[in-house]
Amino acid sequence: MTRSALVTGASKGIGLGIATRLASQGYGLTITARDSERLAVVAEELTRAGSPDVVVSAGDMADENFAAALVATHGERFGSMRALVLNAGVGTSGRVADYPMRRFDKTVAVNLRTPFALLQASLPLLRTAADADLVGGAKVIALASMAGVYAESGLAVYGATKAALISMVEALNAEESGNGVSATAIAPGYVDTDMSAWTHDRITPETMIKVDDIVELVDGLLKLSSRAVVPKVVMTRAGTNGYSA
Repeated sequence: MTRSALVTGASKGIGLGIATRLASQGYGLTITARDSERLAVVAEELTRAGSPDVVVSAGDMADENFAAALVATHGERFGSMRALVLNAGVGTSGRVADYPMRRFDKTVAVNLRTPFALLQASLPLLRTAADADLVGGAKVIALASMAGVYAESGLAVYGATKAALISMVEALNAEESGNGVSATAIAPGYVDTDMSAWTHDRITPETMIKVDDIVELVDGLLKLSSRAVVPKVVMTRAGTNGYSA
């Protein structure tokens, strides 16, 4: 059985970095993002990096129906799922007093509702992979945020969705880790990606966490045995007090 992974938000940044590392290790991959043309280019890059099979599925992560179709596509091709990487998300700022409800709904849909739908739909495939590899099990990696651990002004809604994502991961571990399916929420401070560009006037890219740092962490988590469960990892930026992104 070919080891396989589904990676959301795989067209750039953290998602692309993780997908590239998995490709180099021979994983079959299902990758998704909104830009179909960019995904086609990425698929070629991942094939060159070593992936034996790359499935491309472009869609809107605000649509939970897309989640079901995405997992079905992965299942038809690979039959199981060794790793689910919930990386796609939207980062929006705004104060509680005047945060638009339309943006609230979109943020909740992309950062929480659809990841939950993806996880729910993927569980049978993850269990199959875990049954086939009792030593390694199957893993879920969810990219959360430090704002989901420590509240930050202007990030109430974003932080709330990431806090809920962390809670979802911990509940999954309580329910499924005994069956070999475990999950880790990674909660970093600002990472040097396009999503963090809005804060360059305050925090320069040179002081942000590198994408490769996240990739190395994910690589290590995926290599743990099924007996080890790491519910949450908080990664802070050097030079900070450790309590803000």
